[in-house]
Amino acid sequence: MTRILILLSQLLTLTLIAQKPTQASQAHPMPNIVIILADDMGYGDLNCQNPGSKIPTPHLDRLATQGMRFIDAHSPSAVCTPTRYALLTGRYAWRSRMKKGVLGPYCSPLIEANRPTIGKILKRKGYTTACIGKWHLGMQWGMKDTNIKLPPLWNHSWNRKFQSKVDLSKRISEGPLTAGFDYYFGVDVPNFPPYCFIENDSVLGPLPTKQKPANMYGNPGRMQNGWDLHKILPGLRDRAVKFIQEQAEASHSPFFLYMPLTSPHRPIVPTKEWAGKSQAGDYGDFIVQTDAIIGDVLQALDDNKLSKNTLVIVTSDNGSCGPAGDPHIRGKDWHTNLSVSKKFDHHPNAPWRGMKADAFEGGHRVPFILRWPGHIKANSVNPQLVCHVDLMRTIAKLVNAPLAAGSAEDSVDLFPCWQQPDKAVRESLIHHSSNGTFAIRYKEWKLIQSKGSGGWSKVAISKNTPPGQLYNLSKDPEEKNNLYLKHPEIVQQLNQRIKNTKNHE
Repeated sequence: MTRILILLSQLLTLTLIAQKPTQASQAHPMPNIVIILADDMGYGDLNCQNPGSKIPTPHLDRLATQGMRFIDAHSPSAVCTPTRYALLTGRYAWRSRMKKGVLGPYCSPLIEANRPTIGKILKRKGYTTACIGKWHLGMQWGMKDTNIKLPPLWNHSWNRKFQSKVDLSKRISEGPLTAGFDYYFGVDVPNFPPYCFIENDSVLGPLPTKQKPANMYGNPGRMQNGWDLHKILPGLRDRAVKFIQEQAEASHSPFFLYMPLTSPHRPIVPTKEWAGKSQAGDYGDFIVQTDAIIGDVLQALDDNKLSKNTLVIVTSDNGSCGPAGDPHIRGKDWHTNLSVSKKFDHHPNAPWRGMKADAFEGGHRVPFILRWPGHIKANSVNPQLVCHVDLMRTIAKLVNAPLAAGSAEDSVDLFPCWQQPDKAVRESLIHHSSNGTFAIRYKEWKLIQSKGSGGWSKVAISKNTPPGQLYNLSKDPEEKNNLYLKHPEIVQQLNQRIKNTKNHE
């Protein structure tokens, strides 16, 4: 009897060993998630979206063939900071203290301390989380004089008087690490001080003590000796690839990588190896480099056998303003908005009207490509209306993470339309321009509560110009025929929808 029990025990042990997955083959029940957010990359910059593009984007084009490309995807704002806030929180930034514009140098954190974020909910589900790139959501820097408080919004006067009082030797008490990320590496904004890399909650390397030279693009302020704008993008790539490799080796939990790139936002600084790779000047070359860096991240997933169980999302924070190059390198005329169109006949937001900062489509209709093998149909095009603000609730549902009541109030779950591209998940969406102009999309209709662009595009306005703009995008995608006076009943309905959304209805 004893011998039989021993044999049974040995057989059970061998069975359990045979069934136990190895570290290399074990698949996480929840997917890894990689969100790559380009900075100021236009809808028409990608070859797969604009046959007339003068810029080769082979990695993004290939990603589109491997996954799903949305053609009616929008950033929640036409400028940087508010889009980042909405993406991470599922809440429009105009519900916060930020009613227009973006945060300036050394602003205090915009994300409220108790606000749920994608990073926070994924950490609770056991994810390792990292943000590698441009933060631009404010950081709580230490001060040499504790009586001086950081500005809540961009304040040029404060920066002239007090930025020297920021103690760069002290740790950052609120920033990416308190917004849900285990690890951070990057820059606050590439053209803002301090000009240095930040790792976790501290300046990386020697403290910035030198003043940025006048012939280098960016706002005045302290920088590290030898700081080179050209090295930012490669530095972000190297850290992202390293993070992916480390997660593959650890293989103990799924990971979330949020990678907000600094390109092709000004300063336009492609490295030498990418010079002349496009037919759209330095701007085009910078996008070719951006595309290659996205390709390097995708290759790291492939090399570490992580692609199959990784949801990849690549998009942009708003439309492009299309500067052809850096004013200090090429001249002031290369720096003006849409100079890349004038000089090289490249139209970064084609086929849409307007540019970054505008309420027009070119300000916020952006590239949006998904890949998740086995879950999202390859080489598919999705016509549904979607927005970055929807990623919070989508990811929460994906990992079965409950959201607190009242949080992510502007976010909807996109997964149904990922599986069924003909299934609408939204019928309306609020747009917001750089000067705080509201607009709304409702089915085929779009209302702009302004006579002008709400941003940087100049619009001819006369005494006969209607107080707002109404377009039927299904018939007039280029927003040329203003129907505001012709359909007052639709104007009234859409104004009421904006009012209801503001009131959380």
